[in-house]
Amino acid sequence: MSIWAKFIQYYKPYRWLFLTDLLCATVVSLVDISFPQVLYWLTHNVFTRPGEEIKPVLAVVAAGMILMYGIRYICQFYITTWGHIMGARMESNMRQDLFDHYQRLSFSYYDRNNTGEMMSKLISDLFDISELAHHGPENLFICTLKIIGSFALLLFINVKLTLILMAVTVGMICFSVYKNRRMKAVFLDNRHKIAGVNARVQDSLSGIRVVKSFANEDLEREKFCSSNLQFLESKVSSYQVMGSFHAGNGLFQGLLYTAVLVSGGYFIARGNMEVADLAVYALYIGIFMNPIDVLINFTEQFQKGYAGFKRFMEVVNTIPEVLEKPDAVTLAHIAGHIEYKDVSFQYNENTEVLDGINILIEAGKTVALVGPSGGGKTTLCSLLPRFYDVSRGAVLIDGKDVRDVTLKSLRNAIGIVQQDVYMFAGTVRDNIAYGKPDATEAEIIEAAKNANIHDFIMSLDDGYDSYVGERGTRLSGGQKQRLAIARVFLKDPQILILDEATSALDNESERYIQASLERLSKDRTTLVVAHRLSTIRNADEIIVVNHGIQERGNHGELLARGGLYAKYYNMQFEGLDEL
Repeated sequence: MSIWAKFIQYYKPYRWLFLTDLLCATVVSLVDISFPQVLYWLTHNVFTRPGEEIKPVLAVVAAGMILMYGIRYICQFYITTWGHIMGARMESNMRQDLFDHYQRLSFSYYDRNNTGEMMSKLISDLFDISELAHHGPENLFICTLKIIGSFALLLFINVKLTLILMAVTVGMICFSVYKNRRMKAVFLDNRHKIAGVNARVQDSLSGIRVVKSFANEDLEREKFCSSNLQFLESKVSSYQVMGSFHAGNGLFQGLLYTAVLVSGGYFIARGNMEVADLAVYALYIGIFMNPIDVLINFTEQFQKGYAGFKRFMEVVNTIPEVLEKPDAVTLAHIAGHIEYKDVSFQYNENTEVLDGINILIEAGKTVALVGPSGGGKTTLCSLLPRFYDVSRGAVLIDGKDVRDVTLKSLRNAIGIVQQDVYMFAGTVRDNIAYGKPDATEAEIIEAAKNANIHDFIMSLDDGYDSYVGERGTRLSGGQKQRLAIARVFLKDPQILILDEATSALDNESERYIQASLERLSKDRTTLVVAHRLSTIRNADEIIVVNHGIQERGNHGELLARGGLYAKYYNMQFEGLDEL
């Protein structure tokens, strides 16, 4: 019921539109069930009169029916047009809510879930929900009115025949409920399988350069074929269930017409029913069966929409692991004093990444983190902007626990330059301005100059309006890195995290970027994660991290100590022949 309660909430902004839709549906239903009643009245009260008395009545009836069907046209137009618009608006609201919740979810959620599957929930699932939102209440309301109205009028014509009709209808309902349970499971499986197809496509297309570089097109084709066939098998199962469902209901409809025809003939033979009454009764059966047929067909749409909304709610009900406290304060006037106090962190109960870390970084100082891959260097940096929360201990900025300040003010105070730079589809200007969306042209150019990328930008055909391509495919690694640095220059944070920002670059690009980073780091508190030890010689302190702190000191002190740092340094610069 909580799922339906949440679903109903989305009708609230459009309740008057929804109520008007139901009012129009009521008018349409009343018009539809009125025609056999008009025929019944004419048959029993008008067509038995002399011919001259019939003609004036027919003129009045014709005018009344034209007016009636004109009103029906207006109501049907409203239902079809504004009913769909209401469903589309609800779909838009749901999609916005889902996207907003995706933005709130912690990194750990993205570590566990596939982008393609998330996109499937955002797009294809919500289309089915939109159709359900529009057609669901409308179909149920119209069909209920028609069934109740036509059933009451059928009772008025012949009670015994209507009870026989009702017995067959109950059998049809029981059959539908039984099959509906199977369809529910099958359509939910459809949703999971098509999400798998979307995930496979997204993964393959995102990595298309790797695919082609290894000539693994056939391997990717096989992977996609496997996911595609699994979805096909799920669809085959759904069509088999639907086939037996629709065919079974068709059989019951045939039994219903047979029962009415035989029973009606029997009552006529016994003198309990007139032939004209059976003809009108047959018209009402059509009206009675039509909404039942609509409900039967609606079952498929209902199950698709329900399965999609259930998956939607699974995401919306996911609580972010990193939450902002209700009384969180704004982090303002930052000096940049950082302290890791007895910090431990684990991704799950069995995987401890950091244990008992104590680091004190004075404002404006640079601290470098080195150590083996998987030792926790990047994780240690990620705890500062609360991409993850500590398992034990605390991370402090200017004496304030990062868990006690607002996420927006915390992350606005921190600039991050990573090895894997992400460029958004758009222009060079758009990507630099991402650091400060309201930046002026002069501020953007100044940031680019500080990052040593302005001259390159001006050499492009469209300068700052040049398109960078999806994920920056039109730029080299060094160019993307310098744009990322310009982005942080524009943000102008007091705290800086450099996470292996030069490790994947050639020597020339590294020199350019190292100069930019030194300029960027000036007078800022800086955390540097580095594998190239030549880039951190001038750091105020170097800390060797391997799940805990193994060594710490400046470059000269650590070399003289002859420990793990010295070993790494000698491997890079002196021991290449021994590797």
